[in-house]
Amino acid sequence: MKITRLEPFILHAPVTRGGIADSTHSLTHWGAPGVAIHTDAGLTGYGFSGTHAHLATDRLIADCILNSYGPLLLGEDPGEVRALWEKLHKHSPIYWVGRSGITHLALGAIDIALWDLKAKEAGLPLWKLLGGSAAKRVEAYNTDGGWLNWPLETMVSDCKRLIEEEGYRAVKLKVGGPSPNEDLKRVEAVRRALGPSIRIMTDANGRWSLPQAIQTAGRLVDFDVTWIEEPIYFDDVEGHRRLAETIRTPIALGEQLYTASHFRDFIHAGAVHYVQPDAVRLAGITEFWQVAEMAYGSSLPVAPHVGDMAQVHQHLCFAHPACSLLEYIPWLRDWMEHPAHIEDGYYVAPEAPGAGTTPTRRALEEINRI
Repeated sequence: MKITRLEPFILHAPVTRGGIADSTHSLTHWGAPGVAIHTDAGLTGYGFSGTHAHLATDRLIADCILNSYGPLLLGEDPGEVRALWEKLHKHSPIYWVGRSGITHLALGAIDIALWDLKAKEAGLPLWKLLGGSAAKRVEAYNTDGGWLNWPLETMVSDCKRLIEEEGYRAVKLKVGGPSPNEDLKRVEAVRRALGPSIRIMTDANGRWSLPQAIQTAGRLVDFDVTWIEEPIYFDDVEGHRRLAETIRTPIALGEQLYTASHFRDFIHAGAVHYVQPDAVRLAGITEFWQVAEMAYGSSLPVAPHVGDMAQVHQHLCFAHPACSLLEYIPWLRDWMEHPAHIEDGYYVAPEAPGAGTTPTRRALEEINRI
């Protein structure tokens, strides 16, 4: 089987209730710039990144896929995924202008599409190709009820609905608003409404200074919070290390780290407790696996961030022993041919061959209009 053509695409999917916000961002759509890799065997692999749906920058990713990486892939065997990843990752002209950022996101989409192709050729879901087990329990936690722009009453009501009607046993709340006391009030209200047996995660999206994080995150222990995610600026290894030594609530991070070496620095410094790689922010599944192995070797759990809305990451969690907890956000559910499925708070292992990245006919029609 040989690669015959790369076809970049851009999909923008609407988010919940017309708009959401955390401490640093607000958006109305989620972006999935990506690629369809066509072969002479009639198989097509799909992969995409995850962005805030800015068309200008999404076009840069699509252009990088087609014009920077595309000529390096034509005629290649798509089954040689890791060798192709090394070829693209270390291609000198691209490596010189960007070891992360747009070129990295473009490589991630390509790598995911190649793994999708490899699994489809084998007639297997990706998790099985990677040696996983359908018997494994992968717990879902839902982030889509805890946005910072929801009024307190709406947030509490949504979290209760997720638990009582949809069967989740874990939710995530956004913090990092203008008032630390209001942040704590929101967490306290959800804990009181959900009771002691439900897991609550919190996420500041890098908003706090170190003193603010020490003061505010230090009080989260009163509400039995599973973790505080990205409490301070994303790249600050030393600040996270100092915070980890100061507070009792574990620290989670990783969605804003773009290379395996970034994760290595945080892990070796003791600055993270829950490792959160994202295959669409890293250079795909190949680099995600490097990070997961690194975390596993340090006895740290991996709880991926889901820039893909869990389509790919569900496979990785069923396959890798470090992963047993996975975020869920539903924004791409209606745009994927085989959307992630959750029952009683746990992911159901996908059965369809591939990585779960094949768009629906409706999505392909939307893509063609952009």
